[in-house]
Amino acid sequence: MSKIGIIGGSGIDNPDILENPHEEEISTPYGETSSFLKIGSIKNTEVVLLARHGREHTVPPAQVNFRANIWALKKAGCTHILATTAVGSLKEEIERGDLVILDQFIDFTRRRFFSFYEKFEPHSPQHTPMAEPFSKDLRGLLIQGCRDLGLKFHPKGTVVTIEGPRFSTRAESNMFRNWGADVVNMSIATEAALANEARVPYAAVAMSTDYDCWKQDEEPVTWEAILEIFNKNSKNVIELLLEVIPKI
Repeated sequence: MSKIGIIGGSGIDNPDILENPHEEEISTPYGETSSFLKIGSIKNTEVVLLARHGREHTVPPAQVNFRANIWALKKAGCTHILATTAVGSLKEEIERGDLVILDQFIDFTRRRFFSFYEKFEPHSPQHTPMAEPFSKDLRGLLIQGCRDLGLKFHPKGTVVTIEGPRFSTRAESNMFRNWGADVVNMSIATEAALANEARVPYAAVAMSTDYDCWKQDEEPVTWEAILEIFNKNSKNVIELLLEVIPKI
């Protein structure tokens, strides 16, 4: 039986989508999780919801305890993880409100714990393959779900993850574009790397909320603008989760 972990990002920190929900606190070797786990079901599938930045969005991106979050979801018995996230678009064709089913990441963070391993056992190094960091099967279900629901989406995209909480400079934004990245955010690379290391299939659906700051005929990104777009379109992400989860 599948048990699905959902990591709710900006705008979907605490959606009311679970049947018979209850909360559970799981202690981890890595400290406290961002929030208690909310456990319930969606169409007879067990689901565990964790708010990446806390239920009231009090945890800044650079302070998210990604190791504790992933460890707790695995400890809770999650067989798969679906993540949601707001992203800034680095491409003209990825418009505000569009969904992106991510397939690659570039890690531009500097000071995070991005591995569970702080030391190796003698003669037993652990190096996790990361050529395909997002589950092909989960991505396929998300892509088909977008098609079935008639949502405007992009079936692949490379996300560059920055440290945060500050936004990019224009020079950085243009550099990311030159690298071939499609969107930018502050969480996914760290989370995906840890999920892979924990051997839990992981996929992320991103919503474009802004054009970062490279597009000079647009106002540079602000938190208020991000939240406005996400609030207008969060129902699309929720509908996608409700469509996909029973099929995993």
